[in-house]
Amino acid sequence: MLCSSFRLRLLSLTSSCSSLLRFRTNPSQPPLPSLFFTSATTTASLVSDGDGGDDAAVADHLPFPSQESVLYVLKKFDKKPQQALSFFRRVTARPGFAPGPPAYNLMLRILGRPDHLTDFWAFLRSMHDAGHTVDRSTYLTLLSDFKRHKLAAESAALAQFYSRTAQQAASAAAVSAAARTILDSDDWNEGVEKKLELPLTEVAVAGVLREVRARPAQALAFFRWAGGRPGYDHGSVAYNALARVLAQEDSMGQFWDLIQEMKEKDHEMDIDTYIKVSRHLLKSRMVKEAVELYELMMDGPYKPAIQDCGNLLRQIALNDAPDLDLVFRVVRKYEAAGYSLSKVVYDGIHRSLTSIGKFDEAEEILKKMRLEGYEPDNITYSQLVYGLCKAKRLDDACKVFDEMEAADCTPDLKTWTVLIQGHCTAGEVDKALELLAKMIEKNCEADGDVLDVLVKGLCSKNRADAGYTLFHEMVVKVHVKPWQATYKHLIQELLKSGMLEEALKLLRSMKIHKFPPYADPFPSYIAKCGTTEDAEEFLKALTVNNYPSPAAYLHLFRSLFKEGRYSEAQDLLYKCPHHIRKNVDISELFGSIKSEKAS
Repeated sequence: MLCSSFRLRLLSLTSSCSSLLRFRTNPSQPPLPSLFFTSATTTASLVSDGDGGDDAAVADHLPFPSQESVLYVLKKFDKKPQQALSFFRRVTARPGFAPGPPAYNLMLRILGRPDHLTDFWAFLRSMHDAGHTVDRSTYLTLLSDFKRHKLAAESAALAQFYSRTAQQAASAAAVSAAARTILDSDDWNEGVEKKLELPLTEVAVAGVLREVRARPAQALAFFRWAGGRPGYDHGSVAYNALARVLAQEDSMGQFWDLIQEMKEKDHEMDIDTYIKVSRHLLKSRMVKEAVELYELMMDGPYKPAIQDCGNLLRQIALNDAPDLDLVFRVVRKYEAAGYSLSKVVYDGIHRSLTSIGKFDEAEEILKKMRLEGYEPDNITYSQLVYGLCKAKRLDDACKVFDEMEAADCTPDLKTWTVLIQGHCTAGEVDKALELLAKMIEKNCEADGDVLDVLVKGLCSKNRADAGYTLFHEMVVKVHVKPWQATYKHLIQELLKSGMLEEALKLLRSMKIHKFPPYADPFPSYIAKCGTTEDAEEFLKALTVNNYPSPAAYLHLFRSLFKEGRYSEAQDLLYKCPHHIRKNVDISELFGSIKSEKAS
């Protein structure tokens, strides 16, 4: 907790606050679409989202197991390795059905945990005996998990197994050769077709597609060529492999055409492909396409996990202006599958409404949420605070804290940070500092996040000195662990304000907190405004156990030469250690300057 003297110094940074915006309502806002509840029966109804169902019942009652249905059920059992393995064994024993490589690799990933290593190695052997190989994605995932759990022996054994099987797989070599042939050509032509020497199996086709995934047009051309070869027809595995490749911004048209073709040929997108494609779309900020994919899967037999709805709503709300149409499309599909709205889903709707200033509608959502037995918590209130601050209704945002206390909901650090950030964004930095003092008085400890918000807020008002004072008080006296980004930003701002001494102190402090020193902005500043002594202090600040690297010296000398400060560079060189003076690159740099002067 902060001492009273620090609280007084903190408040001394503030100045008189300007009048804040008053609460306004807009009665003309359109009403929300009604939220309805329906039930639906799907082909995957044997597996519940709550407990995954009974593995024997699921395996025995799948009338016609497919690659997609097996992947879907395995995903449901991914937290229950023993049930997943039991299901896999039962479905594998079904006459006329053999799981494909994606199912084997998924099962292997499920078993790759410390408490199931015996099953893992036994399954890996059976997978190898069945003629399947560990794909690179699964191998890297398992290797990372083993290393994280400090399973050194398992990591080494897996790496050895993967290397040996990769060398033994002749088909893998053929796949790589085919992929190289395709990638070495600018476009698809008869010459490429003639060079392809590939045993056409679904596994081989999927392997080539994975290797040429960076070239969607080429991948599609190869897929069409392979599909036209006599004696070979694409199956679900090949179609899903191509779907992952085409899910790119420039090839979404071909992606949806492929999905339609899969429907016509009675193939479904498997759940593993959905997860990877959806994740890629959201990472690429293709939210509309992610919603359309969610709708497609919710209409099919292999529905996404319950939590996908909340995750998707959260991603929609991250946009500066969330699209409410997308929000309610997701919710309607969720309800149509027979799910009732959870607290997470209500929060997802509420988040988008408050973000675009539809506070009346957001209040209606809260009423419905309460009727369903869900009380607002810090997540809900912080969303409201964020929206009010974004709308510059700062007084109303502060009043939310009174409502929270009246509802016996104590504001947590995240909610305080949202309020403080809202004031900083609106330019009310002094009020934000007052809120920090109030937060600490209420025994809510600050962290690196709120410190970063306030330091950047002060710097945005050309108050880098106040930012430095706050940083020093919070880090040195209150022992807040700062972020590396805060160090970098404040160092840059201090140098802009000519505060080299303070910037060097921060550079030294970075070493204490185990961050690599942020040296980049110093050489150019010292070359323009500093002295030889400043350069020496900078190099000392970079020193940990040894001298700074020759590259650091070289950067500083080049900056001095760029500013025409040759004599200062020479003076500094004389004070450098012997190995720096004799460094080849530094000697060449000074030699080039002498040659220029002579000429």
